[in-house]
Amino acid sequence: MNIVDRFINYTRINTTTSREKGAAGIMPSSQGQMELATLLKAELEALGMEEVVLRDTAILTATLPANTNKDLPTVSFFAHLDTSAEQTNDTKAQIVSYQSGDIVLNEALEIVLKESEFPEIAQYQGQDIIVTDGTSLLGADDKAAIAAIMQALQVLVANPEIVHGPVKVAFLPDEEQGLRGAKAFDVESFGADFGYTLDCCGIGEFVHENWNAGNAVVTFTGQSAHPMSAKGKLKNSLLMAHKFIAMLPPGEAPEYTEGREGYYWVKEMSGNSAKTVLKMDIRDFTKQGYAHRMTFLQQLADSCQALWGEGHIDIELSDRYENVANSLEGEAGFPIEIAKAAYRRNNIEMKAIPMRGGYDGAVLSQKGLPCPNIFTGAHNFHSIYEYLPVKSLQAASDVVVDVIRITAEEYAK
Repeated sequence: MNIVDRFINYTRINTTTSREKGAAGIMPSSQGQMELATLLKAELEALGMEEVVLRDTAILTATLPANTNKDLPTVSFFAHLDTSAEQTNDTKAQIVSYQSGDIVLNEALEIVLKESEFPEIAQYQGQDIIVTDGTSLLGADDKAAIAAIMQALQVLVANPEIVHGPVKVAFLPDEEQGLRGAKAFDVESFGADFGYTLDCCGIGEFVHENWNAGNAVVTFTGQSAHPMSAKGKLKNSLLMAHKFIAMLPPGEAPEYTEGREGYYWVKEMSGNSAKTVLKMDIRDFTKQGYAHRMTFLQQLADSCQALWGEGHIDIELSDRYENVANSLEGEAGFPIEIAKAAYRRNNIEMKAIPMRGGYDGAVLSQKGLPCPNIFTGAHNFHSIYEYLPVKSLQAASDVVVDVIRITAEEYAK
């Protein structure tokens, strides 16, 4: 099976994550994820992979044993099974030979991928591009990664002259809602020395930095009173929340920041005059910056309590995941060097980007498995305008093969 047929076959399975079931603690949150994992299990077994295990959580793992007596580190690759809940329709992928300008995705519905809105598509003139019919997302996030990894395994099995050490793969559920699969993943029993996720971005992009991420839940408790006789009695929790938000540093919100600039994101507020709950995300690339932000929020809550009195404000701060860079410092950075060499071998210019988000590798790295991120080649995730250049998809798979080659060539224990 070629890589395009493989990818399109995977997109035919609807693996939309279910927020409702996820919130109820069910994993996988959708039956389609288990259906895809079951298909992949059969394909892995057909390739001759060993230790192929599919758990009831839809976490699927497998091992390609070494074909050399050299003592080599075990490299691993990860992708996620689910797709975003932003678009829930079944995917109907199509291949277009892109020459220039706009791409008509659906003539009947007048849905057009416009070059003026997505100018980066111009770099793919003269290439085949996989797109949707405009009624769903494509699911390249992250089925392009699955296809690239599976194709790389097929290449290794078909070409035993390629010397390699142990290679492990894992396909995880429900990344799209809080990296749930990675959080449930047992890194220690998996037994890899380092790994890579494939999840994100156009050809050449590489991620070895992401947020240090945390959450805050701030509860404001007011004092009810009938408005007829409220003077001096009513304490409005909604206004308390408003004052708290107003005391956050101006300009340090997602809509005002970019690059490596951190932020406070007021993402949800619910309540009434008696009780209001505010939910926030806190993000920063540096350990020091993240710690400062969390300390600032605690101090702000303490100041408000001193102003309003005991019992009117409560704050709960929690950590979500760390910057993968924390796990790739000094000698631990060799997975980055291997990736650089693999990109060079494929004549791909590496574009290291700080990911303003999280991915499974951040959780895996925090658990002790250093795990930077390789491109899939896709663009416009979570959108009906998602697209995947075929050459970029093949390049991602080629990089995976060369990461494995270079590990065997240069990194014997």
